[in-house]
Amino acid sequence: MSTPFPFTAVVGQDDLRLALLLNAVSPAVGGVLVRGEKGTAKSTAVRALSALMPEVDVVAGCRFSCAPAAPDPACPDGPHEVGPGVQRPARMVELPVGASEDRLVGALDIERALAEGVKAFEPGLLADAHRGILYVDEVNLLHDHLVDLLLDAAAMGASYVEREGVSVRHAARFLLVGTMNPEEGELRPQLLDRFGLTVEVAASREPDQRVEVVRRRLAYDDDPDGFAARWADEETAVRARIVAARKLLPSVVLGDGPLRQIAATCAAFEVDGMRADIVMARTATTLAAWAGRTEVLAEDVRQAALLALPHRRRRNPFDAPGLDEDKLDETLEEFGGGDGSNGSGGSDSSDGSDDSGDEDPDPDGPDGGGGQPPQEGPDSGNDDSSGESSGEVPAQGEPSESGQAPSPGAGEQAPVRAAEPFRTKVLSVPGLGEGASGRRSRARTEHGRTTGARRPQGALTKLHLAATVQAAAPHQRARGRSGPGLVVRRDDLRQATREGREGNLVLFVVDASGSMAARQRMSAVKGAVLSLLLDAYQRRDKVGLVTFRGSTGEVALPPTSSVDAAAVRLESLPTGGRTPLAAGLLRAHDVLRVERLRDPARRALVVLVTDGRATGGPEPVALAGRAARLFAADGVASVVVDCESGPVRLGLAGQLAGELGGTAVTLDELRADSIAGLVRDVQGNRRAA
Repeated sequence: MSTPFPFTAVVGQDDLRLALLLNAVSPAVGGVLVRGEKGTAKSTAVRALSALMPEVDVVAGCRFSCAPAAPDPACPDGPHEVGPGVQRPARMVELPVGASEDRLVGALDIERALAEGVKAFEPGLLADAHRGILYVDEVNLLHDHLVDLLLDAAAMGASYVEREGVSVRHAARFLLVGTMNPEEGELRPQLLDRFGLTVEVAASREPDQRVEVVRRRLAYDDDPDGFAARWADEETAVRARIVAARKLLPSVVLGDGPLRQIAATCAAFEVDGMRADIVMARTATTLAAWAGRTEVLAEDVRQAALLALPHRRRRNPFDAPGLDEDKLDETLEEFGGGDGSNGSGGSDSSDGSDDSGDEDPDPDGPDGGGGQPPQEGPDSGNDDSSGESSGEVPAQGEPSESGQAPSPGAGEQAPVRAAEPFRTKVLSVPGLGEGASGRRSRARTEHGRTTGARRPQGALTKLHLAATVQAAAPHQRARGRSGPGLVVRRDDLRQATREGREGNLVLFVVDASGSMAARQRMSAVKGAVLSLLLDAYQRRDKVGLVTFRGSTGEVALPPTSSVDAAAVRLESLPTGGRTPLAAGLLRAHDVLRVERLRDPARRALVVLVTDGRATGGPEPVALAGRAARLFAADGVASVVVDCESGPVRLGLAGQLAGELGGTAVTLDELRADSIAGLVRDVQGNRRAA
């Protein structure tokens, strides 16, 4: 087994290290979600934490890590007698994004259960992680059915495996740690709320700190054991501090003053439910114990809020997580119980995005500063610079709908804000797919309503009991059946076939030309696309964005699971210039061709947002028609959102929809509550099955 990178050797990332250490002291805090760009030591820090966790006492030979002083009475390996056990290191179990359900919860041998009445159960990752750490890298990419199982286990502290009336239950209480890159998509709100704390990490912009990161990493890669030995004393000191904080934690008093500040803070930031209050209370008491105090101070409440609230105040998927620290300080000051500080800052409790300036490497004695984790090396804040530059060349202008021609060089107009999003009609791909699980189109899935049975291909996972009995019944006399039991053999078993919903690739092709540039009109168009993006987020789709203006079409956002990234690109979308409709369609067709090679099972839905006009070059309308027929030839589902307005309408978008083999809807018809708000398949009646 390779030597892990020492936890105390991680440079900077103070919030991340503090959040992990608080959970090591008190797993009741509820785990940590680490959000940040790639290459910021997220996984390194999490994997290093397991070496600091105190050893656990377990019943000898128990595969489910029962505590010898209080064994689980329903343990599948039990019952166990209360008595001495054995010690082993706390486990850190990694859940791969592509894991199967049986790998997570365990596998039950259905054949033996039916034929012999034996519960032959092979534990899964939830059993391995009991009383330890369950780590999910790229947790936002986890399949929905695995997320559901994690939610159930986190809520009940137990895992249930059900197979046609045969069930196994075992305890599953673990510290849940997840890492994610927001560029690849957001997390489901239900799972997001299950994480007690969240931390935003970014690479430092300080050259000295970056130099130290590289220096330590190279030293570790050259000699892992020697590097770990140089940090052994620091690791031992932190491990001892965790043990001391655990012992002190039951003695920490959460007074009425701090408790009132916690309640007032959660109310001020309008977080949903009461879980935030409870998590803040547990975090504040753990911070006090980590600092070696038995009394919770306002600075502990402030630090707890910075860790526990940012991910709980999001009202919709496009809101950036974060907390207004000025508002936080005002709330703490207003409801301060006169116990001293109002958390104004300064010290260790505010080490969020600003430099902490604390360079005390002593990991032992508490310094009364809200629980700053021990550290070595340069320490500076993480600047979250995200400046972008745009090198777009303004396109040649053309007269707008108002009849006013822009001056030369002024073809590009400033972006306009999107109108308020609304609930859209359901747009689905016709037929039956086999793509990744989601909530848009019909598909054959592992989860959903049972539609039939088939012979199992590989391991049996979902038994169709009636079909199995029907297959076995004619052979009972030949098999010598004499008693009431049914003689079942492998050939009799039938796998249930199920139908559910899949997520699709929703590719938005948006006309950003001068014909769309009227500000009120473009605002409505952006509002409609934003509404469809919100729908795509809720239905677990991948999204992409192609725009066309001037003389070319361009990929504004390659297909991704990050719907909020598409919303950001949409918000900054400039308009102006000619309408190269054919170029936009050809670029979209090329994007779909590449994505079909990468993920052939995921079906695509093209949403073309245009008024149907085409300008520039010889025969632009005919060229656009030929490009549209490429989608029809490939059987790609499509819908045209007709943005044409005014008393005189040419109906070009409807004609284009016919060339695409799809259907057209107006902006008004796109609303779920419109008069024409019937659910329709996007290919229309002409191509319906």
